[in-house]
Amino acid sequence: MPISYPENPVSIGDHIRKKRMELKLLQKDVARICGVTEDCITNWEKNRSIPQIQYFPHIISFLGYLPFKVDLTTLSGKLKAHRCINGLTQKQLGKIVGVDGTTVCSWELEHNELNNEAIANLDVITDIKIEVYVSVFTKVFFYGSKIT
Repeated sequence: MPISYPENPVSIGDHIRKKRMELKLLQKDVARICGVTEDCITNWEKNRSIPQIQYFPHIISFLGYLPFKVDLTTLSGKLKAHRCINGLTQKQLGKIVGVDGTTVCSWELEHNELNNEAIANLDVITDIKIEVYVSVFTKVFFYGSKIT
């Protein structure tokens, strides 16, 4: 592999570049898959910028795994994973659940506790979506570990 091949990817851009090189694709090919311009892929791979969350579903699908650490055993981790898999901002998820986006942020940072109704709503939403995602990809890796 070329010198630019990231053996141990750290950033989302590193993960994209590694997968692209393994598949022997051009940046324009990945751009088409992700629904962005070739310049976006270049900037992500060179760590000049990071993708907006709306592009995460395409990126995660392309990679076949979540390119960052998320603890799926915690509600805050499930929230973040759900948002990324579905390309939702905190504000968008807040609308779905019926709260403000800053409330979702505080839940993800574990600064505020959820009431029982919010927990019930979020558990149903996040468990269903994550299980669907895991079942779609038979070889889903969660930052180097297979999700079971």
